[in-house]
Amino acid sequence: MRKLFALMMSCIIVFSVGCSSNAGGDQAAPNGTANEPVSGGIVRTTMPSEPDNLDPYLSAASDTDAVMNNVFEGLMRFDENGEILPQLATSYTISDDSLTYTFDIRTDVTFHNGDPMTIEDVLYSYKTLAGLNGMEILSSKFKLVKAIEKVDEDTLTFTLSEPSSAFLSTLVEPVVPADYMQQSSSPVGTGPFTFKSYVPGQKIVLDRNDTYYDTNRMAKIDQIEFRIMTDENSILMALKSGDLDIAQVLSMSVPALEKDFNITSFPQNMVQIFALNLDKKPFDDVRVRQAINYAIDKDLIIEGVVGGYGTKLYTNASPVMSFWYNDLSQNEPYPYNVEKAKALLAEAGYKDGFETTIKVPSNYQTHVDTAQVLADMLSKVGITLNIELIEWGQWLETVYTGGNYDTTLVGLSGKLEPHEVFLRYESTYPKNFYHLRSPEYDAILEQAITETDAPKRAALYKQAQQFLADEAVAVYIMDPHLILASKPNLKGYTPYPAPYFDATKLFYVGE
Repeated sequence: MRKLFALMMSCIIVFSVGCSSNAGGDQAAPNGTANEPVSGGIVRTTMPSEPDNLDPYLSAASDTDAVMNNVFEGLMRFDENGEILPQLATSYTISDDSLTYTFDIRTDVTFHNGDPMTIEDVLYSYKTLAGLNGMEILSSKFKLVKAIEKVDEDTLTFTLSEPSSAFLSTLVEPVVPADYMQQSSSPVGTGPFTFKSYVPGQKIVLDRNDTYYDTNRMAKIDQIEFRIMTDENSILMALKSGDLDIAQVLSMSVPALEKDFNITSFPQNMVQIFALNLDKKPFDDVRVRQAINYAIDKDLIIEGVVGGYGTKLYTNASPVMSFWYNDLSQNEPYPYNVEKAKALLAEAGYKDGFETTIKVPSNYQTHVDTAQVLADMLSKVGITLNIELIEWGQWLETVYTGGNYDTTLVGLSGKLEPHEVFLRYESTYPKNFYHLRSPEYDAILEQAITETDAPKRAALYKQAQQFLADEAVAVYIMDPHLILASKPNLKGYTPYPAPYFDATKLFYVGE
């Protein structure tokens, strides 16, 4: 799996199957010589949820990030291999004590509103995120930033309170125009696409930025539409009618599409998690959490819900994380064992089981279907799992931000930096909706973030993964593979190990 993903990440996925011909498709794709790349055209795809906020500093949803990463850029960026590279910075240096980072910034960048990007915009952006402008800190990833200072018109420094091996990756957070207050309605960035429109419940439209400074990343298509669609039948019909050019689909749609579309799939670096609120009884008892883990047949879920398009997980990490991944598959922590689950429940004082509720975001069919299977499996050990479907925005407010739930089911998006993955369980992390509070776990993370030796740091994150498994903090089910259907003349889709639908790589060929 690791080798397969490495190969996928190093190559552009190219689509080459039969085509449907209708008016919609003909309007989207430009004409040209058969199989030769052509410039221009419109690409229509889907996004599975309403954006939570178009302002990058207020958004928390990975689906929104995947779209808006085409509009916004930071001093650094990540590529398809997960490597952190300069973007709005031209170069950087790190002091010997790893506390001071000095960046030279580009002087040829223009915001989408026509204003030149200056060092004042960079200072404003990162001081806002770090809470160094007199306001509350916006991103906990910047909590170690003690000062951000201007050296000259194209140079600035970041001073940290202690070394952070994750710091460079935090600077993929975008630079925005200073004091621009309309990001939520009319977002303005520096990226290869400009925001054109957003119609709630319908779509987000982005146009190619024809004045983009980075010619190596200039988009080839004219426009991309992200249509907000959650119903699988509607997506299937839109693909077959030519109203969509590329879309994520469920495994059940593959047979209806594979004759006329190219179907490709790959791991997403995502963790589908059945989360348990450790602040609520009986989930404060590790024996109950372990019992629930034993009661879940992950192989059956992967086969029955996603048609085998998934990688079984054992902790909050996908094999996609490769170097940082603790492979527990050889000694699976909780193999499916109903009798073991019953015995642990009885030992914890729940011989006759109990009743609880699972909150599931209704726009993700995979999670809805998984919840139904979970309810059936848990019923076999006496646990009644009542399914409550809620809107995505309500889930973000109630569960993710408020931590008000018994159990929930969601996909945790992958990150380029391992600390961002495991920080989710740290005691003081604002969005720690699992409510794990463990000095032992916190100490592991504190040591990892300041460790500069990569193998030693990896060993610490593997220790953190083992802790999450031993304590059965949640049920880590699978990394559900992304399944894409694409028209034959659309090429260049490139998978990333973090949320990003990179529209700059897409191009049409003539038919």
